[in-house]
Amino acid sequence: MILKSLLLLSVIIFFGSNNPFGQGESNPKLILQITVDQLRADMPRTVYDRLPEGGFKYLYKQGIVYENAHHRHANTETVVGHSTLATGADPSKHGMISNLWYDKDLKRTVYNVEDYHYPVIGSGRGVDKTIEIDPTQAAASTDGRSPSAIISTTFSDELMMFTNGKSKVFGVSVKDRGAIPMAGHAGKAFWFSKATGGFISSTYYYDEYPGWVNKWNEKEWYKSYANKSWELTNEISTYIHGEEDDMPYETNLPGYGVVFPHPFGDTDNGYFTTFLTLSPVGDELTLDFAKELIVAEQLGTDNFTDYLSVSFSSTDYIGHTFGPASLESEDNLIKLDRTLANLINFVDEKIGLENVLIVFSADHGAPDVPDRLKKFGIDAGYFDINSVDTSAIREVFKKKFNLSEKIVSGYFHPYVYLNRDIIEQNNLDIDEVSRTLAKELQNQESIAFAIPSIDLLEGKLADTELNRSVLRNYNPKRSGEIYIVNEPYWYINDFDGLQVTSTHGSPWKYDSSVPIIFAGNGLKHQTVFRNVETVDIALTLSNYLKIKIPSAASGQPLVEILKK
Repeated sequence: MILKSLLLLSVIIFFGSNNPFGQGESNPKLILQITVDQLRADMPRTVYDRLPEGGFKYLYKQGIVYENAHHRHANTETVVGHSTLATGADPSKHGMISNLWYDKDLKRTVYNVEDYHYPVIGSGRGVDKTIEIDPTQAAASTDGRSPSAIISTTFSDELMMFTNGKSKVFGVSVKDRGAIPMAGHAGKAFWFSKATGGFISSTYYYDEYPGWVNKWNEKEWYKSYANKSWELTNEISTYIHGEEDDMPYETNLPGYGVVFPHPFGDTDNGYFTTFLTLSPVGDELTLDFAKELIVAEQLGTDNFTDYLSVSFSSTDYIGHTFGPASLESEDNLIKLDRTLANLINFVDEKIGLENVLIVFSADHGAPDVPDRLKKFGIDAGYFDINSVDTSAIREVFKKKFNLSEKIVSGYFHPYVYLNRDIIEQNNLDIDEVSRTLAKELQNQESIAFAIPSIDLLEGKLADTELNRSVLRNYNPKRSGEIYIVNEPYWYINDFDGLQVTSTHGSPWKYDSSVPIIFAGNGLKHQTVFRNVETVDIALTLSNYLKIKIPSAASGQPLVEILKK
């Protein structure tokens, strides 16, 4: 009798469960990972008191807020940060060391997510290099895109494997490098096409677009902004930077200007869609597409946890163009708050916030503009690699190595790549060459450190926070021989003739500082001040769902999230 009862109980447990993969009833139906490109941790606080409830205030009042969060790698660029958020790994392990790197075998520049094996679906939807102002996109050798260069698994990959493909995983962003890493190898990614004004994907993900994607693109919502302008949300007198609308250091793009209102022009203008992305409209388009995806793909409607990453890119583009402490950036934050509130309210209506775990962070921070910093007595400036005094360096190499040939293949931030062919032809030791060049480079104005990769690998440098951050960025197959660290608030602003106002990418705190907030799914508000790192996020999510952690995850679990 006891045996029969146990057998009956086993049958009821097995067949009565709608979820045989071990995901408990308390697990969220959807993990919504929101990333804001170039949102330094303090930036939401600059407008916080002027915001309505919802949006930022929902996150900061209802969520678990980590006030001292940082990226721990040195090169704080877009794909590096997104890949770290996705994998919980350092760039040395996930492989995305920079937006661009020099391929030593191909002997050419490589864009992080380019892949000619997987072209964009549909003709004429890729990058139009005649109008593309994003220098990294313009450097790509193909319109094809995939996550193939990411060499570790992501949290979303592990989720898909745990449920044997039953979970639905998506990444959405204006930037391909903002969508693809978050969707991982097993999910689906969509990004914005400036050529068509719609969202696109590649044959890595689909043979053809789902019907709902075609329908959304056919609406041509972007055209509704034709002959309109980016207008201030509030009276200019209410803004901290209201008297700084016309600053000489802002990037003056013809037809868009440096003062409000910023006109988008007509759709016939080749830069029309570019101007949309240089405004809060880029985020609005991303939001509308993400909402359509949630409904069409029925996210959060079954017992398997789904995952959606939404990366908002406008804050980054606006920061590069006008600076993070500009009237444009200030108004963008106010409009971003509305966008966040819209998204949060939408998932609450469709799924219920008690069923949604929201993860909020950024891929990197941002430095202020040198001319503005100088007003406050802070040393700052723009670094031009072409201004480096090479005559003294050539003299040193001629004297020491009897070498007058060019030994540098190129500088692709943050790495100097040596010409290995020339070094081998002259029977030179590449380690000695790199150390000699690094010593000379470090004598240049605005270069704080020129770090030979070989010294990092051999442990010949002091165990400092900065050196550790550079080591975490080093991947032997992709990194160069010397890592350049500029002095604080000195950075490159000229990209093949396009001069921008502000550029991130350093290991300094203004670039590494980002928000980390978890909210929803029954979490109770808490503010945490200890130091945490972005590598902690993916590992925490895996522990939260009790699934395998990503293959190269290096962080520590955030215990406040797991105490639920």
